[in-house]
Amino acid sequence: MSKAKIAVILFNLGGPDGPEAVRPFLVNLFSDANIIRAPGAVRWLLARFIAWRRASVAREIYAQIGGGSPILAETQKQAGALQQKLQSENYANLRCFTVMRYWHPRAEQVVRQVKRFAPERIVLLPLYPQYSTTTTRSSLQEWRREAEVQSLIAPTDAIESYPAQGDFIAAHAGLIQSQAGKYFGPGATAKARLLFSAHGLPQRIVDAGDPYPEQVAQTASAIAARLGIASDAWEICYQSRVGPLKWLGPSTEERLKAAGEAGSAVVLVPIAFVSEHSETLVELDMEYRHLAEQAGVPEYLRITALGVQPDFINALAQLVGDALNSAGGAG
Repeated sequence: MSKAKIAVILFNLGGPDGPEAVRPFLVNLFSDANIIRAPGAVRWLLARFIAWRRASVAREIYAQIGGGSPILAETQKQAGALQQKLQSENYANLRCFTVMRYWHPRAEQVVRQVKRFAPERIVLLPLYPQYSTTTTRSSLQEWRREAEVQSLIAPTDAIESYPAQGDFIAAHAGLIQSQAGKYFGPGATAKARLLFSAHGLPQRIVDAGDPYPEQVAQTASAIAARLGIASDAWEICYQSRVGPLKWLGPSTEERLKAAGEAGSAVVLVPIAFVSEHSETLVELDMEYRHLAEQAGVPEYLRITALGVQPDFINALAQLVGDALNSAGGAG
């Protein structure tokens, strides 16, 4: 068993922890150069304008789930489960830390904590299975800036994506079979449309070379193959569009309406979210459920996010172990 001090840093987007945090959270989000790709002064103004304009709507969304986002607590549960597994298997002095990109705890605070821990190795583990410049790159950039500012020096490995990692795919397949077994289990007796819903991106970001939709397709294809689902029984769609720009399509709303017109039941999988938050608990469970009912979808089943599902924690542990066992160590 390794006695080296190892820090594993889990990254997620974060969310406001109460109504008063909604507007500053939005300012942080839209101040990110990976999100609003405009010159600094213009981005500064746009971020504050968009946050002012969207704050009241966002507060209403979070009010439906208690006033704030559960994403930090959910990520901390994942960090705790991963730490326990890795400590019990190979790494006695390993510790997991969580960093939120747009709300507390931010990289500045967590870098200080990690520096006090004084690790001999660091593994950066974004909880975004599919790489995007708007998520993975953004989180890693902020961490590296803060690590340099605070002189956090240790060999560092970054796990940038894992769209088709075996245990990750098994986790999704297992949840689909356990929660929608009559449609996609071994003894399936009914038919449904399987929708893999991912958070959307403006098309111009994809056109600039972002690999996100390609990696989303890798995940969806691998899950469908594992479940033995025919190619005409599933599809990818995108949710959470905001603003006037052209976004990736088809939209989840469009596909729900199409399923209703066809009289098809829907099983919806949040393929790019690994923990519950507003986009799953409000957008999918409330808004899209209502839309499905209005569209005539006979049954709408939303598969839960991965959370601490054992196969998913195994996937994260395998990724960390592979990084630690790899040669080199520069992130």
